[in-house]
Amino acid sequence: MFQRLTSAGLTLACAIDRATSLLGRAVSWLTLLMVLLTCAVVLLRYGFNIGATATQEVVLYAHSLVFLGAAAWALQRDAHVRVDIFFRRLQNRGKALVDLTGSLLFLLPMCLFLAWNCWDYVSMSWQRQERSADAGGLPWVYLHKSFILLLVVSLLLQAVAQLLKTLAVLSGVQPGHLPASHEEHL
Repeated sequence: MFQRLTSAGLTLACAIDRATSLLGRAVSWLTLLMVLLTCAVVLLRYGFNIGATATQEVVLYAHSLVFLGAAAWALQRDAHVRVDIFFRRLQNRGKALVDLTGSLLFLLPMCLFLAWNCWDYVSMSWQRQERSADAGGLPWVYLHKSFILLLVVSLLLQAVAQLLKTLAVLSGVQPGHLPASHEEHL
């Protein structure tokens, strides 16, 4: 019975992993856009003495999306910052217990804290249809602030996927540690 539940959980975890990977790969392409637009801003400013406030803000928005949109992907790929004093020496079960504890004590509460505290901030911006304070800036500041919610939702979903995969390791359904052993299913 528990193995069936864990297998269903792994199916859900795979679906979340695919969505996280898709989002992470998509926003990673924004780094190329940021480089090209920054070069254009510099060329316009110093070559033609033309300001490009809206373009600078697009770079800012892209920068936000890269970091906030790819955070769950970094978690999924185990590319996040980890204090790794003992972790690398642990067996798969020990690593799974550390991941489970970290997710339950730190990751999930942090996501819920962010969701609780940023909701009013983002919703007020939407109600006001907040615009850039700079002349020539973008009229979509409320969208920019909404990227925080993207971070919260994507991290919460990935935390659920990580917890399901961790439970699979702890129950013996999946022998390897996360996420590398699970990434082959992507």
